[in-house]
Amino acid sequence: MTRLEQLMSGIEGICDCGIINDDVNRRYFTGMKSSDGTLVVFKDKAYLIIDFRYIEKARKTVFDCEVILQGRLYHQINELIKKHDAKTAAVNTESCTLEQFSLMKSALKVQLSSDNTFSKLIRKIRMIKTQDEIGLMIQAQRIAEKGYDHILDFIRPGMTEKEVQLELDFFMLKNGAEDLSFDTIALSGKNTSLPHGVPSDKPVEKGEFVLLDFGAVVKGYHSDMTRTFCVGEPTDKMRSVYETVLDAQLAALNAVKAGMSGKELDKIARDIIESAGHGNEFGHSLGHGVGMEIHESPYASPNKDDILEHNSIVTIEPGIYIENEFGVRIEDFVVVKNNGCENMTLAEKKLIIV
Repeated sequence: MTRLEQLMSGIEGICDCGIINDDVNRRYFTGMKSSDGTLVVFKDKAYLIIDFRYIEKARKTVFDCEVILQGRLYHQINELIKKHDAKTAAVNTESCTLEQFSLMKSALKVQLSSDNTFSKLIRKIRMIKTQDEIGLMIQAQRIAEKGYDHILDFIRPGMTEKEVQLELDFFMLKNGAEDLSFDTIALSGKNTSLPHGVPSDKPVEKGEFVLLDFGAVVKGYHSDMTRTFCVGEPTDKMRSVYETVLDAQLAALNAVKAGMSGKELDKIARDIIESAGHGNEFGHSLGHGVGMEIHESPYASPNKDDILEHNSIVTIEPGIYIENEFGVRIEDFVVVKNNGCENMTLAEKKLIIV
């Protein structure tokens, strides 16, 4: 069953018509990247309404639904609603803006729901990855790992965080990435205590940690990894904190399996960090899903009850951040399996000193 067929089958009992207008989900269900367009889905047929800029490409590449040249959009949707005798419609509430919803509500001749049930259906379909999707994320991860190896050879004391970031970004884009997963984080010294700090003109100095959080995109699919290494010899405290984070990550990697909750997985790593006296210095969740977005379901968080399912993806990224001193984070991302996981991250995790 194709993705669109799953969506068409799934709307039974939710609505007569589903409307998707965001770039990521439109690409997910049609396979075509575009900056505009509207996917209209009924139980028995789907339509992609798209403007002149993309119509030729859509007609050549989109096969699971009928492609329609966009004219008067809401008039066209109303014609389809009438054709399929639809009485109710739903939008993806996670991406539809209030303005868009208001316009549709006033223009469409159907009862338009703001309930999030349709969005949950989309999220559920996207959460379980196919082997093709997993393969693309592995490709993206290999590009990122080559970039990491390059930086370990490239970095020298005196280089700024921005220079390290730009070199890593350029390497990934030059070596097959269609895009970056997100703005690369490259931090050193005291700045590593900022979980999502922004690279600055601060130079890298001997005896400091360097923290890199980065990823590549291949055909819309993201990778995500974090590594912390040291330029010159670390202190005993730095080594101790690094080993605590690594122990927490390895424990979570060994425990993860389908059927457990993300909350349970988070607790396994968090308990180790708390027992080492750093509980207040691990202030973010353990992990999140990855796919066509860098953050998607499921989540490994103390505040969510997401169940990890077979062939879902989750990052495992514990960290300790000591204010005004340093921080450590180690992140892999894995395919959850019934009896464990497949770790898509191959990069070395022992403390590297360059």
